[in-house]
Amino acid sequence: SNAARLSLDPGGPTASCGVASRTLDSFMLPPPVLNALFCEQMRQANIAVIEGVMGLYDGYGVDPNYCSTAAMAKQLGCPVILLVDGKAVSTSLAATVMGFQHFDPTLNLAGVIVNRVTSDAHYQLLKNAIEHYCSLPVLGYVPPCDGVALPERHLGLITARESLVNQQSWHDFAASLEQTVDVDALLSLSVLSALPAGMWPERPDNTAGAGLTLALADDEAFNFYYPDNIDLLERAGVNIVRFSPLHDRALPDCQMIWLGGGYPELYAADLAANTAMLKHLRAAHQRGVAIYAECGGLMYLGSTLEDSGGEIHQMANIIPGHSKMGKRLTRFGYCEAQAMQPTLLAAPGEIVRGHEFHYSDFIPETPAVMACRKVRDGRVLQEWTGGWQTGNTFASYLHVHFAQRPEMLQHWLAAARRVL
Repeated sequence: SNAARLSLDPGGPTASCGVASRTLDSFMLPPPVLNALFCEQMRQANIAVIEGVMGLYDGYGVDPNYCSTAAMAKQLGCPVILLVDGKAVSTSLAATVMGFQHFDPTLNLAGVIVNRVTSDAHYQLLKNAIEHYCSLPVLGYVPPCDGVALPERHLGLITARESLVNQQSWHDFAASLEQTVDVDALLSLSVLSALPAGMWPERPDNTAGAGLTLALADDEAFNFYYPDNIDLLERAGVNIVRFSPLHDRALPDCQMIWLGGGYPELYAADLAANTAMLKHLRAAHQRGVAIYAECGGLMYLGSTLEDSGGEIHQMANIIPGHSKMGKRLTRFGYCEAQAMQPTLLAAPGEIVRGHEFHYSDFIPETPAVMACRKVRDGRVLQEWTGGWQTGNTFASYLHVHFAQRPEMLQHWLAAARRVL
């Protein structure tokens, strides 16, 4: 059967099941828009696998009904399969499951799968306890499998193109799960009674981007994009051409450039050595090409990048400033950014919601154009400035979803049209 995968980071799910994964983000997206994006994917599938982030009730703040996996399940009308850790425990696991079960009785908790179980005898003990005390079906267990273990690194995100786990390992793991999980029962519990009501995000019609070409950075160094953002650009009529800042010597003919997130610090020497591409980027900036950069893209557009070993590499020198890698997270989590002056994505006063996740720090030599703040549980936890605009180029650490505000694409397309 066809499946739609939806998660925080599309890399792992895309690699594991061969289906392009999408991101559902209830902090950035209004409910009708998120519902519509979900329904759009379900038109091409008969089952959706939604991977939760952190714990079931972990949202943004203490409210379990705000930005949590549980809240998402209730919004979309989806049943929940609870995955619990069965290592070195027996009947106590039933108490854990019961806690999740009674924490929110309105949640459709449909079944349980137990992780890290090494024997069928141990599994039967856990299954009997959970089914007896919780009256929930236990659908199987996940045995340890070193072949699909993903090594950790500083951002914790493994992109699909890196192929750290080969396809044969995924196939072997899937075959193993078919022996330990009741897949038929799992599928029978995964039927939606109805799709949620939604409204596709407002967007420029398909003539708004007609005649515009976007050069999209896509290689080992830059590859973190929300696929829905690319869809929205294509639906607006933009022609998208992929290029590699690492390997290509020249840019495609374009009016827009997008440098997404990734790991430029791992390829800093090679990026610096490709002086032809850096020269073409500077020339495009000087011509007024509408350049947008997120996180890793910001580092690339800066003057220099200092890697974790202390070596300094020359970058594009479009946004005056210096990037430096640190050993700890510089900033992590959601925030709101309000434009203080005209930018590529927002007019003065407009607010953009996004997510930051980086170990680097950008030391600017030009004033920031966005007032950023982190608000949780009604309290302002942090305030800072970020985002830099030089000419028709805008760069920041924020990862944003364009569907949150139709004006975002309208601003970018309008800026690009000025160079036609």
